[in-house]
Amino acid sequence: MTASLRRELPVPDGLEGQRVDQALARLFGLSRGAAADLADEGRVLVDGRARSKGDRLTAGSWLEVELPPPPGEPAPPQPVEGMTVVHDDDDVLVVDKPVGVAAHGSPGWDGPTVVGGLAAAGYRISTSGAEERRGIVHRLDAATTGLMVVAKSERAYTLLKQAFKERTVDKGYHALVQGHPDPSRGTIDAPIDRHPKHDWRFAVVSTGRPSVTHYDTLEAFPAASLVDVKLETGRTHQIRVHFSAMRHPLVGDMAYGADPTLAARLGVSRQWLHAVRLGFAHPADGRWVEFTSSYPEDLAGALGRLRAEA
Repeated sequence: MTASLRRELPVPDGLEGQRVDQALARLFGLSRGAAADLADEGRVLVDGRARSKGDRLTAGSWLEVELPPPPGEPAPPQPVEGMTVVHDDDDVLVVDKPVGVAAHGSPGWDGPTVVGGLAAAGYRISTSGAEERRGIVHRLDAATTGLMVVAKSERAYTLLKQAFKERTVDKGYHALVQGHPDPSRGTIDAPIDRHPKHDWRFAVVSTGRPSVTHYDTLEAFPAASLVDVKLETGRTHQIRVHFSAMRHPLVGDMAYGADPTLAARLGVSRQWLHAVRLGFAHPADGRWVEFTSSYPEDLAGALGRLRAEA
């Protein structure tokens, strides 16, 4: 069975005052009846609360809709070139994710995914949840490389989700940021939420969710610094948002204010960010396991250029 699709967006100004079923029909090309059914089934939330089909919408409110699956059979899983499995047992897989690969499928993304790549390679994931997200307990951005753990069993899925929620997982990253963070070692404690003007971006917002990033400068160059980053929380784009807010955006991260000239000089075409370390209590017996990953070629090349210039 094809899984449903979840869409989230602010209510557009043009839908101010419209009924929920009318608005959904306009936004997603549904019939009024199908839109009303979604509301009746509790699949429509506005600012986190379920709404009925006759409720009126307010522009700017946050709309969440669980849409019916598209017609037709899903595409077969595709192998993912460059993705390696660094650990495999009955409960978990640890993969080293290459650039350009999403953790799982989502509306608007038709590229390769970790879930699809594992399925194509014959790995069996036996957990609950939507088919396209089975086993996923955390994510990396498509343009971020490095280590991810995937649950293979329901026991692992439950325990790892709890571990991420309780912040007992060690998630270590290396990032190349513009300039020199001051102090060279510190903690960024700033709430994050969706950007007030660009819904595809995130920002430090006073009313956002608590977000904590610890960092330590490893190397400093004239134009940039290599920092070790440890996440206490795991918000979307957290490292990118926090360093951008400090006026030290990640090299190559043009969406968050990076200098395109520096990125071009270093040969970087995406944010310089790599998940180098991942440690957690193994769900089978509680023993601590830790994995490390080397930089991919593009990031290593950029760092080598900086070292040669220093």
